[in-house]
Amino acid sequence: MDLSGRVAIVTGAGRGLGQAYAKALAAAGARVVVNDADPGAAKEAADELVAAGGSAVAEPGAVGPSEVAQRLVDRAVAEFGRLDVLVTNAGILRDRILWKMSDEEFDEVVTVHLRGTFTCVRAAVQRMREQGDGGRIIAVGSPAGQRGNPGQTNYSAAKAAIVGMVRTWSMECARAGISVNAVIPVAATAMTATIPAFEPYVTAWQRDGAPLPRWLRAGEGFGAPEDAAGLVVFLASASSDGITGQAIGVGGDKLAVWTHPAEVAVAYQDGGWEADGIAVAWPALAAHVQPVGIAPPQAPAA
Repeated sequence: MDLSGRVAIVTGAGRGLGQAYAKALAAAGARVVVNDADPGAAKEAADELVAAGGSAVAEPGAVGPSEVAQRLVDRAVAEFGRLDVLVTNAGILRDRILWKMSDEEFDEVVTVHLRGTFTCVRAAVQRMREQGDGGRIIAVGSPAGQRGNPGQTNYSAAKAAIVGMVRTWSMECARAGISVNAVIPVAATAMTATIPAFEPYVTAWQRDGAPLPRWLRAGEGFGAPEDAAGLVVFLASASSDGITGQAIGVGGDKLAVWTHPAEVAVAYQDGGWEADGIAVAWPALAAHVQPVGIAPPQAPAA
């Protein structure tokens, strides 16, 4: 796809998924502002894009504060004259079971993921509305936000809220021609290496270059960061016109559309519900109780 003339910001692009997104956007012709909390990682990633023939600049800073968000937008405009695409990928982990999680661990993750997404999208949309010719917002979610995951109260909450904001923003931004979608990636990264079920495969892939097994790529939708980058390029392109407010999963060999929450079973009673009536009606609803959590990968039987 040809993104020539388009300008993109990618947060958290110094490594992992963010770097893969930035590389793919640059390879498609976009000019890219590479953001990362680590100035060295941001500069190295931007230099790599330029060395490969792309156009990129580094703008480091930990997202969350409004000042950082505005600085990213201002840098895009100063360097490249406009802003067309924002990918909010930056994130951190502070995993801890609920009763051991500190206020600081909760706040740190919510600040980067949730507030960082909000402030960056707000600044980007303000600029896109001024330009008057639309734009693309691509917010990065997670299966943990869709299904929950033990030890990730902070992360799951932030990622679920991001998808909620995406739905609202898609309606608010529609008249301005700005599409807003969430990407739900699954890939071998430093973050997924902390999940015991994935750790052996991520370690072997990172350390030894061992290919991820076919059953993991196809059945679980778990691949390399580069496997998730094509969706970002697609959503940044004219080919995605009309697609907005969606949560789209990608990973390995799998592409998926996530459902939005919906009522799956309903009961009615004249005059409303008291506890005794609910107890009588509940068995008919119980068959529709929804599962939670991310199922661990299951290797096929030998």
